[in-house]
Amino acid sequence: MTQFKLGFLVNPVAGIGGSVGLKGSDGVNTPQKALALGAQPKANLRASLALEVLVPYQDRIKIYTASGDMGESCAKQLGFDVEVVYHTDNAQTTPQDSEQLVQLLQQQGVDLLLFAGGDGTARNVSHQVDGYFPVLGIPAGCKIHSGVYALTPSAAGRVVEQMVNNELVSFTDADVMDIDEQAFRSGVVKARRYGEMQIPSQLQYIQAVKAGGKESDELLLMDIAAHVIELMEEELFIIGSGSTVAAVMDELALDNTLLGVDLVQEQELLAIDVIESQIMHSIEQAEHGVKLVITVIGGQGHIFGRGNQQLSPRVIRAIGKENIIVVATKAKLQGLEQRPLIVDTGDKQLDAELSGYIPVITGFHDQVLYPVASPGLE
Repeated sequence: MTQFKLGFLVNPVAGIGGSVGLKGSDGVNTPQKALALGAQPKANLRASLALEVLVPYQDRIKIYTASGDMGESCAKQLGFDVEVVYHTDNAQTTPQDSEQLVQLLQQQGVDLLLFAGGDGTARNVSHQVDGYFPVLGIPAGCKIHSGVYALTPSAAGRVVEQMVNNELVSFTDADVMDIDEQAFRSGVVKARRYGEMQIPSQLQYIQAVKAGGKESDELLLMDIAAHVIELMEEELFIIGSGSTVAAVMDELALDNTLLGVDLVQEQELLAIDVIESQIMHSIEQAEHGVKLVITVIGGQGHIFGRGNQQLSPRVIRAIGKENIIVVATKAKLQGLEQRPLIVDTGDKQLDAELSGYIPVITGFHDQVLYPVASPGLE
């Protein structure tokens, strides 16, 4: 039986700054700073979610990867046949490690490169990809603007499953995007295109490039904000990121972290740009209940798992699905072309619990019911 040759790369520090408000992992000192703030590496956990889908096909797959946390440990723990083609001696892996591994995987003639990371990792991969070389990203970073990623880790596994089963899988060019993290940490989004790579074009599993920019209809945002403000009584309100949610803070005349999470109670600002542990502590201390206000990422549909890693599974569980307030204009929902909202918390059970239908505030006293799903869990 012909084995499927799967290249596998994990950026171990991808997304490590998300839960502690660092908004990325770029920079030599960022991983150490994140760890000092209590962050837990999650990239290998998310990579495992993708490989778990492929466990029934272990006898038909051989994985080519790098030593330790760059892929070997994850794949071997799940029982795969693994060949290590690159060894790193770096305690903290570097972009150069990723790029050297990509070079070696191309030389091995792998059928697909499956890599776990964020937009920075996609850029590293694209630097070394020559011509037709199919790749697919497992979303593990704080910022996922690129179109080379699956919607969720499990969705990435489903795409590979189709290829292993010799199903007809088309390939297409997808953009590699990234933003300036220094500007991002200051609340400014500067995204640019760095190139393109070939990916499987299974649309139910692959995300779109993030649609940027503020909503053009300010009156609609004011109506949405008025509805949310009307709901504000004694509860603690956790205010998520994004320009639609920022409209609520603008109407309250409160400072707002456009790309972070803030805390409000009785229409007063309690804390700004809080990290996961601060959110959890505030929930535990709240005497009158908690509400969470979040919005939808334009073009992609994610409500959890993209740019709001401060909202961890334990935070979401402590809040409760019934206390989650989703806000979005109808134009943003229509832009999804009937695709569901996406939850990608890293906890499969929680993703399943959040799936179904959720009310979305689209104006003043105007709501729609919209489906929520976690592609790849089926």
